[in-house]
Amino acid sequence: MSDDFVAIDVETANPDMASICQIGAVAFSDGQPVSTFQSLVDPEDYFDPCNVAIHGITKGMVAEAPTFKDLAPSLASLLEGKVVVCHTPFDRLAFARAAEKYRLPNLSCTWLDSAKVVRRTWTQFARSGYGLTIITETLGITFQHHVAAEDARAAGEIVVRAIADTGIALDDWLDRVKQPIGERIARDGNPDGSLAGQVAVFTGALSLPRREAAELAAKAGCTVVEGVNKETTLLIVGDQDIRRLAGHERSSKHRKAEQLIAKGQPIRILGESDFHRLVGPLSDVG
Repeated sequence: MSDDFVAIDVETANPDMASICQIGAVAFSDGQPVSTFQSLVDPEDYFDPCNVAIHGITKGMVAEAPTFKDLAPSLASLLEGKVVVCHTPFDRLAFARAAEKYRLPNLSCTWLDSAKVVRRTWTQFARSGYGLTIITETLGITFQHHVAAEDARAAGEIVVRAIADTGIALDDWLDRVKQPIGERIARDGNPDGSLAGQVAVFTGALSLPRREAAELAAKAGCTVVEGVNKETTLLIVGDQDIRRLAGHERSSKHRKAEQLIAKGQPIRILGESDFHRLVGPLSDVG
Protein backbone atom coordinates (compact mmCIF):
# COMPACT_ATOMS: atom_id res chain seq x y z
CA MET A 1 0.00 0.00 0.00
CA SER A 2 1.23 3.48 -0.82
CA ASP A 3 0.74 6.81 0.92
CA ASP A 4 -1.83 7.77 -1.74
CA PHE A 5 -5.34 8.56 -0.54
CA VAL A 6 -8.46 10.61 -1.27
CA ALA A 7 -9.75 13.21 1.21
CA ILE A 8 -13.47 14.02 1.18
CA ASP A 9 -15.86 16.50 2.77
CA VAL A 10 -19.59 17.20 2.50
CA GLU A 11 -21.97 20.00 3.38
CA THR A 12 -25.56 19.25 4.36
CA ALA A 13 -28.80 21.14 3.80
CA ASN A 14 -30.21 20.47 7.27
CA PRO A 15 -29.48 18.47 10.44
CA ASP A 16 -30.29 15.19 8.65
CA MET A 17 -26.88 13.81 7.65
CA ALA A 18 -28.41 12.31 4.49
CA SER A 19 -29.17 15.81 3.16
CA ILE A 20 -25.84 16.26 1.34
CA CYS A 21 -25.85 19.42 -0.76
CA GLN A 22 -22.16 19.56 -1.72
CA ILE A 23 -19.40 16.98 -2.04
CA GLY A 24 -15.69 17.65 -2.40
CA ALA A 25 -12.87 15.16 -2.91
CA VAL A 26 -9.14 15.72 -3.36
CA ALA A 27 -6.77 12.92 -4.38
CA PHE A 28 -3.27 12.97 -2.88
CA SER A 29 -0.18 11.23 -4.24
CA ASP A 30 3.36 11.49 -2.88
CA GLY A 31 2.22 14.09 -0.37
CA GLN A 32 0.66 16.43 -2.94
CA PRO A 33 -2.93 17.08 -4.08
CA VAL A 34 -3.14 15.84 -7.67
CA SER A 35 -6.83 16.11 -8.59
CA THR A 36 -9.99 17.74 -7.24
CA PHE A 37 -13.66 16.86 -7.58
CA GLN A 38 -16.49 19.07 -6.35
CA SER A 39 -20.21 19.10 -7.06
CA LEU A 40 -23.32 20.68 -5.70
CA VAL A 41 -25.91 18.03 -4.83
CA ASP A 42 -29.69 18.20 -4.82
CA PRO A 43 -30.55 16.65 -1.44
CA GLU A 44 -34.23 16.44 -2.37
CA ASP A 45 -34.86 17.90 1.06
CA TYR A 46 -35.39 21.25 2.75
CA PHE A 47 -32.65 23.79 3.53
CA ASP A 48 -32.37 24.84 7.17
CA PRO A 49 -31.41 28.54 7.59
CA CYS A 50 -28.75 27.57 10.13
CA ASN A 51 -26.99 25.33 7.62
CA VAL A 52 -27.30 27.90 4.85
CA ALA A 53 -25.70 30.50 7.13
CA ILE A 54 -22.69 28.20 7.50
CA HIS A 55 -22.00 27.21 3.90
CA GLY A 56 -24.08 29.65 1.85
CA ILE A 57 -25.66 26.98 -0.35
CA THR A 58 -29.38 27.52 -1.02
CA LYS A 59 -32.13 25.40 -2.51
CA GLY A 60 -32.08 27.54 -5.66
CA MET A 61 -28.39 26.85 -6.18
CA VAL A 62 -28.94 23.08 -6.38
CA ALA A 63 -32.06 23.18 -8.57
CA GLU A 64 -30.18 21.73 -11.56
CA ALA A 65 -27.64 19.74 -9.55
CA PRO A 66 -27.40 15.93 -9.58
CA THR A 67 -28.67 13.91 -6.64
CA PHE A 68 -26.39 11.70 -4.56
CA LYS A 69 -27.82 8.74 -6.48
CA ASP A 70 -26.82 10.39 -9.76
CA LEU A 71 -23.27 10.92 -8.49
CA ALA A 72 -22.92 7.44 -7.00
CA PRO A 73 -21.14 5.84 -10.00
CA SER A 74 -18.59 8.68 -10.19
CA LEU A 75 -18.01 8.56 -6.45
CA ALA A 76 -17.54 4.79 -6.54
CA SER A 77 -14.98 5.16 -9.35
CA LEU A 78 -13.12 7.79 -7.33
CA LEU A 79 -13.22 6.16 -3.90
CA GLU A 80 -13.68 2.38 -4.18
CA GLY A 81 -10.66 0.48 -2.91
CA LYS A 82 -8.95 3.65 -1.68
CA VAL A 83 -8.01 5.02 1.72
CA VAL A 84 -10.57 7.80 2.22
CA VAL A 85 -9.74 10.57 4.70
CA CYS A 86 -12.33 12.71 6.44
CA HIS A 87 -11.99 15.03 9.43
CA THR A 88 -14.16 13.60 12.23
CA PRO A 89 -16.69 10.84 11.41
CA PHE A 90 -19.56 13.07 10.25
CA ASP A 91 -18.71 12.96 6.54
CA ARG A 92 -18.46 9.18 6.65
CA LEU A 93 -21.84 9.07 8.36
CA ALA A 94 -23.30 11.39 5.71
CA PHE A 95 -22.16 9.05 2.95
CA ALA A 96 -23.68 6.06 4.75
CA ARG A 97 -26.96 7.85 5.41
CA ALA A 98 -27.25 9.09 1.81
CA ALA A 99 -26.57 5.58 0.53
CA GLU A 100 -29.26 4.28 2.86
CA LYS A 101 -31.69 6.96 1.64
CA TYR A 102 -31.29 5.89 -1.98
CA ARG A 103 -30.85 2.17 -1.21
CA LEU A 104 -27.33 2.13 -2.57
CA PRO A 105 -24.51 -0.13 -1.37
CA ASN A 106 -21.97 1.44 0.97
CA LEU A 107 -18.61 2.28 -0.56
CA SER A 108 -15.97 -0.42 -0.29
CA CYS A 109 -13.10 1.74 0.93
CA THR A 110 -10.89 2.16 3.99
CA TRP A 111 -11.81 5.19 6.09
CA LEU A 112 -9.25 7.21 8.03
CA ASP A 113 -10.35 9.95 10.42
CA SER A 114 -7.81 12.78 10.23
CA ALA A 115 -8.98 14.08 13.62
CA LYS A 116 -7.83 10.79 15.17
CA VAL A 117 -4.50 11.23 13.41
CA VAL A 118 -4.18 14.76 14.81
CA ARG A 119 -4.91 13.61 18.36
CA ARG A 120 -2.13 11.02 18.17
CA THR A 121 0.42 13.25 16.43
CA TRP A 122 0.40 16.54 18.36
CA THR A 123 0.00 16.15 22.11
CA GLN A 124 -1.59 19.60 22.59
CA PHE A 125 -4.62 18.35 20.64
CA ALA A 126 -4.90 14.94 22.24
CA ARG A 127 -8.01 15.79 24.26
CA SER A 128 -9.52 18.91 22.68
CA GLY A 129 -9.04 21.66 20.11
CA TYR A 130 -8.66 19.33 17.12
CA GLY A 131 -11.28 21.02 14.92
CA LEU A 132 -10.30 21.75 11.35
CA THR A 133 -10.01 25.52 11.84
CA ILE A 134 -7.69 25.35 14.85
CA ILE A 135 -5.47 22.65 13.38
CA THR A 136 -5.04 24.38 10.04
CA GLU A 137 -4.21 27.67 11.75
CA THR A 138 -1.61 25.92 13.90
CA LEU A 139 -0.03 24.16 10.92
CA GLY A 140 -0.22 27.16 8.61
CA ILE A 141 -2.59 25.51 6.14
CA THR A 142 -4.74 28.05 4.29
CA PHE A 143 -8.17 27.12 2.92
CA GLN A 144 -11.73 28.40 2.52
CA HIS A 145 -13.78 26.78 5.26
CA HIS A 146 -17.16 25.18 4.45
CA VAL A 147 -16.36 24.78 0.78
CA ALA A 148 -16.32 21.00 0.45
CA ALA A 149 -13.26 20.59 -1.76
CA GLU A 150 -11.32 23.10 0.34
CA ASP A 151 -12.19 21.32 3.58
CA ALA A 152 -11.21 18.02 1.97
CA ARG A 153 -7.85 19.42 0.85
CA ALA A 154 -7.19 20.76 4.36
CA ALA A 155 -7.91 17.35 5.92
CA GLY A 156 -5.59 15.72 3.41
CA GLU A 157 -2.77 18.18 4.07
CA ILE A 158 -3.11 17.52 7.80
CA VAL A 159 -2.56 13.80 7.20
CA VAL A 160 0.43 14.53 4.95
CA ARG A 161 1.93 16.72 7.70
CA ALA A 162 1.34 14.05 10.34
CA ILE A 163 3.09 11.44 8.19
CA ALA A 164 6.05 13.78 7.74
CA ASP A 165 6.26 14.76 11.42
CA THR A 166 5.94 11.26 12.86
CA GLY A 167 7.51 9.09 10.19
CA ILE A 168 4.46 6.84 10.48
CA ALA A 169 3.30 5.81 6.99
CA LEU A 170 -0.33 5.91 5.88
CA ASP A 171 -0.95 2.17 6.15
CA ASP A 172 0.53 2.17 9.66
CA TRP A 173 -1.74 5.07 10.61
CA LEU A 174 -4.68 2.80 9.87
CA ASP A 175 -3.50 0.71 12.84
CA ARG A 176 -2.25 3.59 14.96
CA VAL A 177 -5.63 5.34 15.14
CA LYS A 178 -7.08 2.20 16.73
CA GLN A 179 -4.62 2.39 19.60
CA PRO A 180 -5.24 4.44 22.75
CA ILE A 181 -4.25 8.09 22.63
CA GLY A 182 -0.87 8.62 24.19
CA GLU A 183 0.22 5.03 23.61
CA ARG A 184 3.56 5.14 21.85
CA ILE A 185 5.59 2.12 20.94
CA ALA A 186 8.91 4.00 21.02
CA ARG A 187 11.19 2.45 23.64
CA ASP A 188 14.77 2.82 24.84
CA GLY A 189 16.66 -0.44 24.62
CA ASN A 190 18.13 -2.31 27.55
CA PRO A 191 21.86 -1.43 27.32
CA ASP A 192 22.75 -4.87 28.65
CA GLY A 193 20.58 -6.72 26.13
CA SER A 194 22.17 -8.88 23.44
CA LEU A 195 20.61 -6.68 20.74
CA ALA A 196 21.82 -3.41 22.27
CA GLY A 197 22.56 -0.89 19.57
CA GLN A 198 19.90 -2.21 17.20
CA VAL A 199 17.23 0.33 16.14
CA ALA A 200 14.02 -1.58 15.44
CA VAL A 201 10.81 -0.72 13.61
CA PHE A 202 7.63 -2.83 13.36
CA THR A 203 5.35 -3.03 10.34
CA GLY A 204 2.48 -5.15 9.07
CA ALA A 205 -0.07 -7.23 10.97
CA LEU A 206 1.49 -8.69 14.11
CA SER A 207 0.20 -11.55 16.24
CA LEU A 208 0.35 -9.46 19.43
CA PRO A 209 -0.19 -5.77 20.22
CA ARG A 210 2.68 -3.58 19.05
CA ARG A 211 3.15 -2.26 22.57
CA GLU A 212 3.95 -5.81 23.75
CA ALA A 213 6.20 -6.47 20.75
CA ALA A 214 8.05 -3.22 21.43
CA GLU A 215 8.57 -4.18 25.07
CA LEU A 216 10.05 -7.52 24.03
CA ALA A 217 12.41 -5.82 21.60
CA ALA A 218 13.47 -3.19 24.14
CA LYS A 219 14.12 -5.84 26.79
CA ALA A 220 16.40 -7.60 24.32
CA GLY A 221 18.29 -4.32 23.79
CA CYS A 222 16.64 -2.73 20.75
CA THR A 223 15.81 0.94 20.64
CA VAL A 224 12.29 0.91 19.16
CA VAL A 225 11.14 3.78 16.94
CA GLU A 226 7.93 4.34 14.96
CA GLY A 227 9.31 5.07 11.47
CA VAL A 228 12.10 3.83 9.23
CA ASN A 229 14.99 6.30 8.98
CA LYS A 230 18.75 6.43 8.49
CA GLU A 231 19.31 5.02 11.97
CA THR A 232 17.15 1.91 11.47
CA THR A 233 18.98 -1.41 11.57
CA LEU A 234 16.11 -3.89 12.03
CA LEU A 235 12.65 -4.03 10.41
CA ILE A 236 10.30 -6.60 11.96
CA VAL A 237 7.49 -7.56 9.60
CA GLY A 238 4.27 -9.47 10.30
CA ASP A 239 4.56 -12.99 8.90
CA GLN A 240 1.65 -12.65 6.49
CA ASP A 241 3.18 -9.46 5.06
CA ILE A 242 6.80 -10.57 4.69
CA ARG A 243 5.84 -13.08 2.00
CA ARG A 244 4.18 -10.52 -0.25
CA LEU A 245 5.66 -9.66 -3.62
CA ALA A 246 7.68 -6.49 -4.08
CA GLY A 247 5.65 -3.39 -4.88
CA HIS A 248 2.88 -1.46 -3.22
CA GLU A 249 1.43 -4.52 -1.50
CA ARG A 250 4.28 -4.10 0.95
CA SER A 251 3.99 -1.41 3.58
CA SER A 252 5.61 1.98 3.11
CA LYS A 253 8.03 1.15 5.93
CA HIS A 254 9.01 -2.07 4.19
CA ARG A 255 9.56 -0.34 0.86
CA LYS A 256 11.53 2.49 2.48
CA ALA A 257 13.76 -0.03 4.26
CA GLU A 258 14.46 -1.79 0.96
CA GLN A 259 15.32 1.55 -0.65
CA LEU A 260 17.78 2.31 2.14
CA ILE A 261 19.27 -1.18 1.87
CA ALA A 262 19.80 -0.59 -1.85
CA LYS A 263 21.75 2.55 -0.92
CA GLY A 264 24.01 0.59 1.40
CA GLN A 265 22.29 0.95 4.79
CA PRO A 266 22.68 -2.27 6.84
CA ILE A 267 19.04 -3.02 7.67
CA ARG A 268 18.00 -6.59 8.44
CA ILE A 269 14.39 -7.48 7.59
CA LEU A 270 13.03 -10.09 10.00
CA GLY A 271 9.72 -11.94 10.11
CA GLU A 272 7.75 -11.77 13.34
CA SER A 273 8.11 -15.51 14.06
CA ASP A 274 11.88 -15.28 13.76
CA PHE A 275 11.79 -12.16 15.93
CA HIS A 276 10.04 -14.08 18.70
CA ARG A 277 12.52 -16.95 18.43
CA LEU A 278 15.35 -14.45 18.62
CA VAL A 279 14.23 -12.28 21.53
CA GLY A 280 12.75 -15.10 23.59
CA PRO A 281 16.09 -16.45 24.83
CA LEU A 282 18.02 -13.19 24.39
CA SER A 283 15.64 -11.12 26.49
CA ASP A 284 16.00 -13.63 29.30
CA VAL A 285 19.78 -13.94 29.38
CA GLY A 286 20.76 -10.34 28.55
